[in-house]
Amino acid sequence: MRANALLLFSALLSACWHALKCEKNYTIKPRMVLPDNYVKVTLGVPAETRPPSQNREPVTIEFSIYVVDINSINVEDMDFRVDLFVRQRWVEPRLEMPEDIFEEGDDFVTLPANFFDNLWHPDPYILNAKVSEIATLTHKFSSVTLYRNKTIRYAARMHAIVACQMEFQLYPMDIQVCPMAIESFSYTNQKLRLVWGQDGVTVNPELKLLQYNVGQPLQLEESSGFMLEKEGNYSRLVAYFRFERQIGHHLIQTFAPSALVVMLSWFSFWLGLDAIPGRVTLLVTSMLTLVTMFTGLKSDIPPVAYVKALDLWMAGCMVFVFAALGEFVVVKVLDVHYTEHKAAQRSNNQALQNNTKNNNCSIARIFPLNLNRAKATERVSAERIQAKSAWDVEAGVRCRKLVAVQGTETDSSTQTEQPTWWSLPPLSWTDPESGEEKVLWREIDRVSRLVFPFFFLLFVLTYWPILLLKKG
Repeated sequence: MRANALLLFSALLSACWHALKCEKNYTIKPRMVLPDNYVKVTLGVPAETRPPSQNREPVTIEFSIYVVDINSINVEDMDFRVDLFVRQRWVEPRLEMPEDIFEEGDDFVTLPANFFDNLWHPDPYILNAKVSEIATLTHKFSSVTLYRNKTIRYAARMHAIVACQMEFQLYPMDIQVCPMAIESFSYTNQKLRLVWGQDGVTVNPELKLLQYNVGQPLQLEESSGFMLEKEGNYSRLVAYFRFERQIGHHLIQTFAPSALVVMLSWFSFWLGLDAIPGRVTLLVTSMLTLVTMFTGLKSDIPPVAYVKALDLWMAGCMVFVFAALGEFVVVKVLDVHYTEHKAAQRSNNQALQNNTKNNNCSIARIFPLNLNRAKATERVSAERIQAKSAWDVEAGVRCRKLVAVQGTETDSSTQTEQPTWWSLPPLSWTDPESGEEKVLWREIDRVSRLVFPFFFLLFVLTYWPILLLKKG
């Protein structure tokens, strides 16, 4: 019995020893590593609580970031939401490092999260963040690691909404460069210096955004900026995120449909004026489609005071459709004038023929007696007459001078010379080669079938190279 009791006592003693050893490894009280004179807060003691350094040099804090996810890029509020791991590393020479806190073969120990509250730690913050907080579920997602060389490594999962001043001159081929500035809130650059760690900023390789590509590599800067609000120079780290908008969505949803609408308006040049309702409906519908499309695009970006690249494209498409509509109006007006001219010409020719028959006898009397009636009639017909006034012997009254030009008889008392520099081109003419009659409005339609596509192609070949050049 005594032997069994002795074995049981030995087993219990061994279990307690192992339990105490594990407790030392994973549950370390602050006073096990902090000396008695360690000061974190400045209450009744000297204000200098940061770790001591040689020659009063600033304490160096290595900073590194791992970007887990970028939730969204909000162009309305001009910000982007980011989830990231923040890691800080610095040396605290005031710590006491008992060997029993490290497990065998390890040169570091992970401390509880609440242990961080008992340590001196830097106070960096994201300068241009609207919201910045450590992620929590049942507790804060943070950890403190202590190394044998008295280096402290603090890591935390953070969520931040970072402001970004965006520019949309090249929209939808814009590239947004958004900085994220990290700065110490209390310590000037003479007390604390922030530097990028070896890892710097790392982006999750599986990160994908709906409309943007995250450019690599990221530009990192270390600077010292003067803060007027805090009246001092403070060490600052800046990471520039490069968001390049993907053009594929807008090619499918905007550029291709608008170009097709412009091409659709050209079909009106093949429709004659006998299809006026269809031609008007086609052109007006094309214009309204572009206006509706342009209005819908305004909801994607905030209203800005400058012209965007997409505005120039939509304005160009609307100009081409409006020009096609204006061409139809011009052609219709010319057709009306052509119809009136043909009707007046037929009426004048009929009147001229009647007047010629009635005046043949009287016209012959004003020529000399040695000219017979036949020669006088031929001369009058050949010169498209200009009949001089004369006394009609039979009628006994003076006839007014009649002038017939190009088959149209007018009154010489009302005829005046018309200027030619502003006069309209002829509404119709005869082709000297084929002998066919050419109508002005039909020729305008025929030429428009080539001119409109040519100028639209010239617009496209000018727009895209300039846009790509500015983007580069």
